[in-house]
Amino acid sequence: MKRFAKAGKKLIAAALTLAMCLPAGGCGGTEIIGEITVINYGEYLDPDMLDKFTEETGIKVNYEEAITPEEMYTKYRSGAINYDLVCTADYMMEKMINDGEFQEIPWELFKYRDNIGDKYYEFCRAFDPENKYSLPYFWGTLGILYDTTRVNGPVDSWDVLFNGEYSGEIVMQNSMRDTFMVALKYLGYSINTDNPDELREAQQLLIDQKPDVQAYLVDEARDEVVAGNAIMAVVYSGEAYLGHEYNNDLAYVVPKEGSNVWIDCWGITRNCEHPEWAAAFLDFLCREDVATVNFEYIYYSTPNERVIEGLDDEQRADASLVPPEDATDNCEVAVQASDEITALMNDLWKEFKSE
Repeated sequence: MKRFAKAGKKLIAAALTLAMCLPAGGCGGTEIIGEITVINYGEYLDPDMLDKFTEETGIKVNYEEAITPEEMYTKYRSGAINYDLVCTADYMMEKMINDGEFQEIPWELFKYRDNIGDKYYEFCRAFDPENKYSLPYFWGTLGILYDTTRVNGPVDSWDVLFNGEYSGEIVMQNSMRDTFMVALKYLGYSINTDNPDELREAQQLLIDQKPDVQAYLVDEARDEVVAGNAIMAVVYSGEAYLGHEYNNDLAYVVPKEGSNVWIDCWGITRNCEHPEWAAAFLDFLCREDVATVNFEYIYYSTPNERVIEGLDDEQRADASLVPPEDATDNCEVAVQASDEITALMNDLWKEFKSE
């Protein structure tokens, strides 16, 4: 906020003018008054919304894409392009906040911030304790995708992955953090534990489970259930939604013991020279009509409650898109572990994989 505070009344007046233009449908022209440079994931925003924003405000958006948070961070740190806005994963937001790479978001310039539900700002407090630097964009959970025609009873607990009932019909994630998360939550521990004994107990549980697991996969986990090659798989909610689109017999659940909540957020970089323009873009993304278009383009869970209210009954009933209110009560956002815990997890994972 220091950079913005020094900008003075002229920038504040310009920002307020832009904000007033947004809900009224534009300023009546497309004369370019400035530019911002944005980096986001690929196919994570309807490109028509970039043109719409420019038409309404006169601010041109130079739009860059990255496949992963790590690729995004490498591009950002290279300094080849001066980015004003970054959209990235929760753990990368935490790293960049801790490294001082973001400036405070000027929330006083927003008109639509409250369209984002309070619980999503609460999720962000895991890495942004005072909600100074991050605007929630899309979010999701890790849970179980399963074939309702092939299970013997309700699926509501991680226990179905460990009790032997579906031996040979289970697909787990080929991911250290995701797989340890399942075991830790089943055992009643935090996914952010710093207790070595709890991690070793989780490893032993996973070793004991190994004979029951058909495969350890990532993106293909969903496909194995869709194709009928497995009864259930640990997948992210966005993958579960696509799986249900392919096969109506599939359902998704966040187990009652809790899970991991992931959340992607926007941040304004410390080098952004016009935070009022960046704020105008973020506020634009919070607007119900714009957020609805982006939701329908991406179909991941949205934190925009105005959009959720406008969904049809079928969409609202889909737990992969709109989890029940209590589904996330026991969920946690993963935060950066200490170097010692990370090293231990890496060693335990290597031991597990070699068993």
